[in-house]
Amino acid sequence: MSSCEDNCERLEEIRMFSVYRYQQPEPGTSRTVRFEGRHFGSEVSLFVVDADPGRGPALHVHPYAETWVVRKGEAEFTVGNDKTRGSAGDIIVGPANVPHRFENVGTDRLEIVCIHPSQTFEQTFV
Repeated sequence: MSSCEDNCERLEEIRMFSVYRYQQPEPGTSRTVRFEGRHFGSEVSLFVVDADPGRGPALHVHPYAETWVVRKGEAEFTVGNDKTRGSAGDIIVGPANVPHRFENVGTDRLEIVCIHPSQTFEQTFV
């Protein structure tokens, strides 16, 4: 997994904003980008996930709600005992302190943004 701290080049800093450019990961490494807000003065952290079919994180919890934005592909989300599917353009929210995960159930790559309203990632795998 790459991290913006390591793989996004700071190109420009202006009084009101900073611009960071994505750098292509090395072949054979994770295509997921990890952006932890505390490194950039942001109150939000996120993962930009690019997952192959059948892939996704293990069941885990956060002390805050997590919001997912599906950009491409199809995912099955498990939140507590409930399951739902999401595809390109769908936005799904899982509540705080409820075990959840997603999995790429499509035949192509899944692109999804996982938004964490926290300067740091706080997650416990269950």
